[in-house]
This record gives sequence, structure tokens and C-alpha cells, in this order.
Amino acid sequence: EGQLVESGGGMVEPGGSLRLSCAVSGFTFSSYDMSWVRQGPGKGPEWISGIKTGGDITYYTDSVKGRFTISRDNAKDTLFLDMTSLKSEDTALYYCARGIHTITSWGQGIQVTVST
Repeated sequence: EGQLVESGGGMVEPGGSLRLSCAVSGFTFSSYDMSWVRQGPGKGPEWISGIKTGGDITYYTDSVKGRFTISRDNAKDTLFLDMTSLKSEDTALYYCARGIHTITSWGQGIQVTVST
């Protein structure tokens, strides 16, 4: 199944920025599409962004489009999510996930809190 380990979360004020990273091991990272999924307090999981294996095709849900950027470094088996113009509604547990249409493996999640 592999291992996915997120890092880079924390607390930030509204309008701020954060970069999440996801270090992958145990499977051939470059062969898999990848996603970021989040779960806000009291809400279900929400898929927010995906990236194809080559890194040249990306997808975003409307609520983060223009503010978040997904990217990957296949040489370092790492997935990234650059988040800017953060809002209180972005507060959530963020998960790195293998796949886009079908998620086959998840990280443990990392907390992002947007608050004054």
C-alpha cells in the first residue's frame, strides 16, 4: 500500500500562506496520479486537487481554484500543495492521497487552522 506522510501544516492568519508536503515511500510515486483531500470540522471528506503522473495536468475544486497550487517532484517522491489567500473555511485536516477518481491509499493527515 505504501506510506504517505504529510508535513507543513499549522496555524496561519486569514490571508496567509502555507505549503504542505507529502513524502511517499513503498510504491512507485511517478506511476500514480495523486490528490489532496481535506476534511473540515463536522464535515465529510472533500477532494480539493489532483495531479497526473507527469505533473503537467492538474485539477482543482472551485473553492480553491486560483488560491491553491498542486505540484510534484517525481525525483524526490514528494507531492506539494501551495496554499495562498487562506480563509477560515480552509481550516481542515488535509490528506495526501494516491489516485484521483479512485483513492487507493491515504496519509495520516495534517491539521491546517486558519484563524486570527
